[in-house]
Amino acid sequence: MSVTEATEIKTTCAYCGVGCGIVAEKPPIDAEVIVVSGDPLHPANLGRLCSKGSALGETVHHENRLLYPMVNGNRVTWDAALTDVVSRLQSTIEQYGPQSVALYGSGQLLTEDYYVANKLMKGFVGSANIDTNSRLCMASTVAGHKRAFGTDTVPGCYEDLELADCLVLVGSNMAWCHPVLYQRIRAVKQSRGDRMKVVIIDPRRTDTCDIADLFLPIQPGTDSVLFNGLLIWLLEQEKVDHSYIIQHTSGFDRTLELARVTSPTVQVVSKKCGLEPEVVEIFYRWFAENDRSVTAWSQGVNQSSAGTDKVNAIINCHLATGRIGKPGSTPFSLTGQPNAMGGREVGGLANQLAAHLEFNRPDDVERVARFWQAPNMVGKPGLTAVEMFDAVSRGDIRFIWIMGTNPVVSMPDADRVKEALTLCPTVVVSDCIRNTDTADVADILLPAAGWSEKDGTVTNSERRISRQRRLRAPVGESRYDWSIMAEVGRRLGYGEAFSFQSPVEVFREHAALSAFENHPTMRPRDFDIGGLMHITGEGYDGLVPIQWPIPDTTSVGQARLFEDGHFFTETGKANFVPVSELAPVNMPDDNYPLILNTGRVRDHWHTMTRTALAPRLSQHRDEPFVELHPDDAASREITDQSLVVVSSQYGQVVVRARVTTHQQSGHVFVPMHWSGQFSRSGRVGSVVNPVVDPFSHQPDNKYTPVELRRFVAERYGVLLSRSPIALPETEYAVSVKSAACYRYELATAHDRESGFSAFLPELLSASKVEYDDVANGVKRCLYLQDGEVVAILFESQSYESLIDRAGLESAFIDDQDMALPQWQLLSGQPGKGAGCQGRQVCACFGVGENAIVSTIQQEKLDSVESVGDVLDAGTNCGSCIPEIRQLLASVNG
Repeated sequence: MSVTEATEIKTTCAYCGVGCGIVAEKPPIDAEVIVVSGDPLHPANLGRLCSKGSALGETVHHENRLLYPMVNGNRVTWDAALTDVVSRLQSTIEQYGPQSVALYGSGQLLTEDYYVANKLMKGFVGSANIDTNSRLCMASTVAGHKRAFGTDTVPGCYEDLELADCLVLVGSNMAWCHPVLYQRIRAVKQSRGDRMKVVIIDPRRTDTCDIADLFLPIQPGTDSVLFNGLLIWLLEQEKVDHSYIIQHTSGFDRTLELARVTSPTVQVVSKKCGLEPEVVEIFYRWFAENDRSVTAWSQGVNQSSAGTDKVNAIINCHLATGRIGKPGSTPFSLTGQPNAMGGREVGGLANQLAAHLEFNRPDDVERVARFWQAPNMVGKPGLTAVEMFDAVSRGDIRFIWIMGTNPVVSMPDADRVKEALTLCPTVVVSDCIRNTDTADVADILLPAAGWSEKDGTVTNSERRISRQRRLRAPVGESRYDWSIMAEVGRRLGYGEAFSFQSPVEVFREHAALSAFENHPTMRPRDFDIGGLMHITGEGYDGLVPIQWPIPDTTSVGQARLFEDGHFFTETGKANFVPVSELAPVNMPDDNYPLILNTGRVRDHWHTMTRTALAPRLSQHRDEPFVELHPDDAASREITDQSLVVVSSQYGQVVVRARVTTHQQSGHVFVPMHWSGQFSRSGRVGSVVNPVVDPFSHQPDNKYTPVELRRFVAERYGVLLSRSPIALPETEYAVSVKSAACYRYELATAHDRESGFSAFLPELLSASKVEYDDVANGVKRCLYLQDGEVVAILFESQSYESLIDRAGLESAFIDDQDMALPQWQLLSGQPGKGAGCQGRQVCACFGVGENAIVSTIQQEKLDSVESVGDVLDAGTNCGSCIPEIRQLLASVNG
């Protein structure tokens, strides 16, 4: 049965690098929701989906879609838009040279999109200034792999995480960021018990610690010291594999020499890392005693000014013990985005060529130029992400094309990025979303097809290529990214090179380049999918998930690399890399004494352009927040749930306080997701320093000196509206989409007599019913149109006096049995069943904290499983299991 005839279509999730398979019911043409489930046959997830993946079908409606091309805010035809793009591009190159042109892409582009973009820029425009938001998540791993292995190769696979007897997770809140993998590990851990040791190394006690046998709350930036110490300890305990080191590696002695300087003893390591010596020694002993050891890491390692060294410090320990590319025994990088790996394969980073070919090898540059028949082939790397936007700020880059990403929110020093783009002569944005912080400063907007509308491939963290299949036609006038760029290539005069008419044609060329002059007599390359270079359209439609390398048509893929001890360096041996102790570039001082760490929350993704469309994904963490230790809160007179100003020398945000002992004293955490579309003051990128790693040029999003102070509000408000409104221009304003309405949390430092109504022009035409509750200090107002409640505004000088938000939402439910009379709304009393669930814990089934606590008490439940049996909570993706366990402990003591 062909894809077009199928009633169910298999595709791949659009979120993290796990690369979960999805089965989607083929939707009607105008479907606002698509029914999705996990693909039980996909080897990445085996049928499981996390909360985000489960809700993916709820995010495909047309709200805020960019439906047609726009130039300078006006709708135009595609022909007019592309004519303008090409004219501006050619004019910029003629006046300022190709280095004045840049393209900034995304790990959410498909491999075919990435390939055409890279070919267009590096081979035909003549600029290597093409980088991607993958620079913000995986660049340090890429650099570390290249230094150690000679190429950017992930040695292992997901199965290794389950086979390991000692699993070490470094800088990874896997329970929230890679939930399906986490649940696979949890299941194995439960079945094996003490026979599997799990070590968590992280400055924060996250939900991932729920499966930990040992937790090391390390001081930020000291990972290299810890793993240098492990290397020395392994040598002293005679646990290194000298035979392997001699036969398959180089540089061991020099690496040991430097490790002895930074980490001579467990005591020194413990002091530098802020850990107890006994805890460090337990970790070292477990790693040494278990031949099957996997060390997995994510952004806590990569997003650092010493990220590449951290990666190599980890790899050094695996090389010293010969534990690489073997079942249950390997270093393993957890990729952040759905196709960050695919982007690396096609040269999507500024310092890469396509197909894992390299700028530092002149033969490789010439090889790609010959294959592409490229007239303007670049010969050296271009500007990386931070450098690129610095160049835009200086005026050196005068034309920038941004595809599928939101750098005005996600880049460090984001205010400067916004200012630079505002001043840039030409900003082109390709996106499926109309209103983003970046689209708002664009000159030209090009509507791109989104997930559910695109055909192509993605590659996950274990080198597994999976198909992303189209579920329906692109909405409006949106087009595929690869086809937009191919049309630009043709209009530039390169018709033959960009004659692609379908994604399979792009994929075939990509596969052919990977095999081009790639054989043992010419120093073979790791990335080889030549076995797919002649794939037919039917074969492409039916392609099953497969791990590269795939060198010939008989290949079924390869789960692991390097088990034979052969690497892709000049000598064929792996390189030990000496790692020194690098202090952070920006250190705390009297003005900014705290260290800011940024990262993800459980149910949101990047800048929320997709996840905010699904109401249930906004209920677990509904406002931007700062986590801080009680000591830091007390010294600044900050209380839980109060508003806080987080400031650095670059900018500031106003967010909600979450006081918790899970955060170390002296350190704070703010999530990365809230953009100007959803929060007036929560765009944390404006606070983050633009410091980068010297080798990978990846920004250090985990270490910015900051200070905190209370935001003193004169008035607080909560507004619920049946329809969305523009985010009110108050000092604090956050929008939250619920199932029944839109909620706006408001605060201002100015106690205007008119209150918040002055910021709500959309409601001026509505009639009002007001009640001033003097006793409780709350003013309540209903906005009515034709007798129907269209909005509710409560405001007070006290945040605590405002009603439970969930209690008001039933006013917008169409069910008459749940509807509240107007007097009850004005009284501030919740209606029947309204708000009984409390704060959401389980996003998959919409189960709240109050419901879980009361059920535990009433049913006398004593396990996560028993809670799941009664409420279903925790029985789908399992991301909420740590919180359910915490609630059990609080109720049962």
